[in-house]
Amino acid sequence: MKSINYLKLLKATKYVVRVEEVGGWEGSVWRWALTWRRERFEWEKKLESELGHQIANAHVIRDAYDVRVWKSGESGCYTVRSAYECLVELGSGSQEEVFKLLWKVKAFPSVLITAWRVLWGRIPTRLALSRRGVQMNSSECVMCGAVDESNQHLFIECKHAWRVWSLCFKWIGIVCAQHNDIKAHFESFNLCQANLKQNLIWKGVWAAIVRCLWDHRNSVMFQQGVVDEEEVLQKAQIKSWLWLKHKGNNFSYSLTDWVLNPIICLTSYK
Repeated sequence: MKSINYLKLLKATKYVVRVEEVGGWEGSVWRWALTWRRERFEWEKKLESELGHQIANAHVIRDAYDVRVWKSGESGCYTVRSAYECLVELGSGSQEEVFKLLWKVKAFPSVLITAWRVLWGRIPTRLALSRRGVQMNSSECVMCGAVDESNQHLFIECKHAWRVWSLCFKWIGIVCAQHNDIKAHFESFNLCQANLKQNLIWKGVWAAIVRCLWDHRNSVMFQQGVVDEEEVLQKAQIKSWLWLKHKGNNFSYSLTDWVLNPIICLTSYK
């Protein structure tokens, strides 16, 4: 199997079975006949189709005994090391570079964890929950109520999220086009007048905004809060300043300095 996600789908099977129990011979041709203990969720149907294509290429031998072989190990036996190497291989590529960059960002751990979940698409938005079979009154965005609340929409495409990012760029004194792809949005969140270390702090502001957007969304949903884009930015400013105040080297600027002159505060960071 090419994707570890197939394991989630296989949990829907009735039990662990032998090959002979999930298919049969029609003359000299083997036919698969998978059975499931429940209906698949929408997100599982694509996996089911991909799984069908994968096993369609399997070579089944008549009158042969079923055996389990761990293909990721040279010995054919499962080991923790071989499983780890398999997972590392699945996570390699440009996507891995995004997360390597994220863990270098200057921000509190709780902020980075939320940003990681957002970039990975693991935030429980309304659309994500509905696709997993959670019964909900609506899958529409909590803040705008216009379209389904997907990860991409909530943090980038929603008019309120877009407004927050626009206020952030206005605060730092730049005008730029925003990426619709959330990973590209994060990677492009740089200042040309700042060095690498200073841009890692600036990306910390990105992570703080993402965290504050999520907190604000939950406040609107569960505490009858009112959407306020300026409040989101203000809380992100405070979070990023607190990190600089407590973790930054020789950072002596006040919150007022940070809010009124962010460029000076950033470029003076060594």
